[in-house]
Amino acid sequence: MVRFKRIAKNNSGHHRNPFLGLKMMALVVILIVTIIVSIGLGSLHVPVIDVIKSLIDMGEAKYELILMQLRLPRIVAAVLVGAAMAMAGTMLQALIRNPLASPDLMGTTSGATAAVVAAITIMNGEISVAWLPLAALIGGCFASTLTYMLAWKNGSSPLRMAMIGVAVSSAMGALTIYFTLAGPLHMVSQALGWMAGTVYGTSWKHVLYLAPWVVICGGIALFQSRNLNVLELGDSIAKGVGMRVERKRFLFIALSVILASSAVGIAGGISFVGLMAPHMARKLVGNNNLVVLAASALIGALLVLLADLIGRTVFVPLDVPAGIFTALLGAPFFMYLMFRQSNRV
Repeated sequence: MVRFKRIAKNNSGHHRNPFLGLKMMALVVILIVTIIVSIGLGSLHVPVIDVIKSLIDMGEAKYELILMQLRLPRIVAAVLVGAAMAMAGTMLQALIRNPLASPDLMGTTSGATAAVVAAITIMNGEISVAWLPLAALIGGCFASTLTYMLAWKNGSSPLRMAMIGVAVSSAMGALTIYFTLAGPLHMVSQALGWMAGTVYGTSWKHVLYLAPWVVICGGIALFQSRNLNVLELGDSIAKGVGMRVERKRFLFIALSVILASSAVGIAGGISFVGLMAPHMARKLVGNNNLVVLAASALIGALLVLLADLIGRTVFVPLDVPAGIFTALLGAPFFMYLMFRQSNRV
């Protein structure tokens, strides 16, 4: 046990980051300021002071509907979706020890997307929003379980999981296309819009469906972060300090799947957040997964929030899906990571 604590502490990187507290506080302040500014921006501009008054229940009645019932739930949903995708990506990158890992790698995102598109088209668009996160969770769990089982050979090798995950993702993508084409014609635009990744039309009902998953799974991940630090060092070291490697790996994979699937169920395929946010967090706060998980959640929330803000304000009267902007930013980021990795080989 003493050795376990020493290894986890040595991997935390506390001594390398003397301004850690200030950096985390800065992220929190930036997120809060961005939320407040975002609430006031839109087709109707509301001054910041009026936004703050509305948030503390002292605002004017004329702003109540647009701020508290239309914009705020959408913004909170964007924050939760970004945080969920970022934490899912952080855990996968640590587990698989691959900087290119993301929820897409395990087939989670594509499996969740295929399940929701299937539910929308089969039910002819009449499915309740309450069932979409459940459908996404079933699809994400199925794809991830399939990846995990196919990668099993006297244990689950991170390399095998990565390779098989790509194949499963491709298969789930093919299923998504099939259900899109096989469904009623009038449902195609709805399915395609949702697949692009958007928090348009979200309400407090969506927030209530998503928030428990993010809070509970995110809390467990933070609590178990020391185990994630040790797993990141390799299976041989983890086994050497007495860790039950497969049990802990399965726990983190399950947490990642639930976080990513629940986010997809609400906002669709918002891509690359789970790839970008962990890298940004590690550059900012070091390698201790406790801090990286928290920082990546804040950064992921900021990424989706800013993408949604741009989509609903810059191209008025169009409401462009946030997933388009995360993809525009994430694609070159992914190519940069691939180029950097290839130079290291």
